[in-house]
Amino acid sequence: MQLTDFLPTTRKELDLRHWDEVDVILFSGDAYVDHPAFGAAVIGRTLEHAGYRVAIVPQPDWHGDYRDFKKLGRPRLFFGIAPGCMDSMVNKYTANKRLRSEDAYSPDGRHDLRPEYPTIVYSRILRELYPDVPIVLGGIESSLRRLTHYDYWQDALRPCILCDSGADMIIYGMGEKPVVELCRQLAEGRSINIIHEIPQTVYLAKENEIPGGITAADIVLHSHEECLKDKRSQAENFRHIEEESNKLHAQRLIQKVGNRYAVVNAPYPPMTTAELDASFDLPYTRLPHPKYKNKRIPAYDMIKFSVNIHRGCFGGCAFCTISAHQGKFISSRSKKSILSEVKRVIAMPDFKGYLSDLGGPSANMYAMGGRDRSLCERCSRPSCVHPRVCPNLNTDHRPLLDIYRSVDALPGIKKSFIGSGVRYDLILHHSSDNKVNEASMRYAEELICRHVSGRLKVAPEHTSDEVLHLMRKPSFELYHRFKRIFEQLNTRHGLRQQIIPYFISSHPGCREEDMAELAVITKEAGLQLEQVQDFTPTPMTVSTEMWFTGFHPYTLQAIYSAHSQQDKLAQRQYFFWYKEEERYRIEQSLRRIGRSDLIPSLFGSLRAPRPLRPSSAPSPRSSARSAKERRTGRKRR
Repeated sequence: MQLTDFLPTTRKELDLRHWDEVDVILFSGDAYVDHPAFGAAVIGRTLEHAGYRVAIVPQPDWHGDYRDFKKLGRPRLFFGIAPGCMDSMVNKYTANKRLRSEDAYSPDGRHDLRPEYPTIVYSRILRELYPDVPIVLGGIESSLRRLTHYDYWQDALRPCILCDSGADMIIYGMGEKPVVELCRQLAEGRSINIIHEIPQTVYLAKENEIPGGITAADIVLHSHEECLKDKRSQAENFRHIEEESNKLHAQRLIQKVGNRYAVVNAPYPPMTTAELDASFDLPYTRLPHPKYKNKRIPAYDMIKFSVNIHRGCFGGCAFCTISAHQGKFISSRSKKSILSEVKRVIAMPDFKGYLSDLGGPSANMYAMGGRDRSLCERCSRPSCVHPRVCPNLNTDHRPLLDIYRSVDALPGIKKSFIGSGVRYDLILHHSSDNKVNEASMRYAEELICRHVSGRLKVAPEHTSDEVLHLMRKPSFELYHRFKRIFEQLNTRHGLRQQIIPYFISSHPGCREEDMAELAVITKEAGLQLEQVQDFTPTPMTVSTEMWFTGFHPYTLQAIYSAHSQQDKLAQRQYFFWYKEEERYRIEQSLRRIGRSDLIPSLFGSLRAPRPLRPSSAPSPRSSARSAKERRTGRKRR
């Protein structure tokens, strides 16, 4: 590979192309990996294909003299901010606000290569250096902060991120179509201050600057100031925000903030198969930029030999941000495009024959959608499978089976694994079409017998029907049904594989007794849980709105949430009932909440084990040792 095979990142690389100016400069919070799974690469390649000159500055140093922000000069059209594939704060901190072990999108997992909220930090620096150059925000961080939102890490309600960043526009969601249209209009000489009609964009304007004015066709939300005063107003707002994110024909959203309005234009229609193919068929090298030679980028290691086959997710899980960013309507790639990318992976010099994933946001939604599109055009449900599978939904797995078998038939493929999450409720759904039902069972067998690397991960999330309803997840009974199928197929084919379920504690609506019952139910199911997490409130999800406001956005009923660290840890401990060091605390907790009746189910008797010394109250000797360690700055060995 040569430097010119990548989008330029330095002045030297511009000189190699004989460029004295670029049209767009993208500032990325991630390392530059020229791969369709990395947003900055997708936007860069899309604009390049449209005829524009694009450069990327990955992970600029935001300290000191800002030389990284000045090294390429000013672009002809605009600066684009691509803060990263993950929300910067989720990427940096755990649910307990502790620093993660590594930054998966940085070389060697380093933590010091991106700031918190790079969207805001980068924009403010560029505005200071180049006050007259347009700044356009993109990516998950700004997409989920396009209106008033709760920020868990600041524990505050924040306005549209344009207010904090000083940028001119947000392109939310998957941005190929709006970014090309924006470039076209700017290249024609239009000022970004008057470009207000592009779908899937957000801008700030005074009332008289809004095209057509505020009309009856618009949805006017409670102002940011009203939301600050009244959490119920924020909850009421969110229902509209989510519904309009998941409609084929959405309305414009308008929210007053100070003396201006944040205007959210309706999104573009879902991409057609031809449009999606065109995005994935761009000339990606599928490699990290040569500047990272001999450095490990953890996220790239995970997706290096994976292929994404569709966008969108109609699951509508309450704690998930996919629908807010990609929408619920599935856009699927053609078989030809998928096989072409797989062949490019096969040609990679270190490929050993194993695809790590052939999936998408949900593994088995490929080519699914409404049978009667006219019904979908009138639908405002955020989920096509909750509280029950929509009768108009086509759940036929045959197109996906064809993809799997066609990929596996390619010379050079030994096995293709499915690493994306599988929706077993789609597999178990009973359709009125028996051929669809038969295909579902064939899919289950194909998946379990040919595409599992020893452990199949699924996400029941909880065992309580009440909590699962708030999560928009199916009953735990469906997990039992799928597990029986999994075990039967393993026995029939002589396989020794495991099914690994994911669970969440402290989700809104979940109380300590729900977690205690989860412990008993999962023990009876023969599970010792490994894949668990504490609920993390992230912007623009139903769960976060319930957690922050205390109201369900759709019913406005009061919802309990565990907020304090003590309450959250009290719930989390039940995941680990099988650990001897947790037994004493769990028994004490069960007695405290009046559920000592569960002790025999978990531990076999009412006999209390010897109390463990609480970790928060160390012995005098260990306290003295800790004090000495603090003074010397090292541990005793």
